[in-house]
Amino acid sequence: MRLYLDFDRPLDAAELGRFRELVRRRAGGEPTAYLTGRREFFGRPFAVDDRVLVPRPETELLVDAALALLPPGGAALDVGTGSGALGVTLALERPGGRVVAVDRSAAALEVARGNARALGAEVAFLEGDLYGPLADDDRFDLIVSNPPYVPTAELDRLPREVRREPRLALDGGPDGLALLARLAAGAPGRLRPGGALVLEMHESHEEALPRLCREAGFATAEARRDLAGLPRLVVARLAAAAAPA
Repeated sequence: MRLYLDFDRPLDAAELGRFRELVRRRAGGEPTAYLTGRREFFGRPFAVDDRVLVPRPETELLVDAALALLPPGGAALDVGTGSGALGVTLALERPGGRVVAVDRSAAALEVARGNARALGAEVAFLEGDLYGPLADDDRFDLIVSNPPYVPTAELDRLPREVRREPRLALDGGPDGLALLARLAAGAPGRLRPGGALVLEMHESHEEALPRLCREAGFATAEARRDLAGLPRLVVARLAAAAAPA
């Protein structure tokens, strides 16, 4: 963009060298967000590099669904936070609440913590697998996650830019449900009565994932579609606490 705006300004040798290196990397399939070091998500700039998945516009639908379910001052858990896009956004959109974000990648957590600091978000970051790092009695009003959900056989057919992103954040096992199934099974024990689980998913999971949520104990579970009309997320809710007699 700047080259076109300043078309008549010659580049010095250092600038030309930097530009040629960026073009070389992009031609090799490196995502543009890794070259610029940032990606906008929910109207805010997030730092990204090859330690984390690049946030997608479709994932903003998870934020919309989550905000509709998270009560003021409520507690939210972001599992597999990556760049921190979900957890940081929830913390900023619902000030006064509590947000905990978990990831098993220490490198990804470095990126997420940096984004929280830069954007002024209060998020507690924990390293570990799914619900493992949480205290035994910790409970939330909402759990949200964009976990690895691409079936393993599809990974080599993804666009080359996507294949440059961390495989750990993409590979969902043979049917893509390996992490999603574990998330659904463990969620009721981590939610308060009436709590909700919001998960991004592969389009092939439209029937299987809601079923897994209901089998885990959720009262309701529905698949929702993205703007392209593809099944993109599941919203599951526990029954509310019974009113006192």
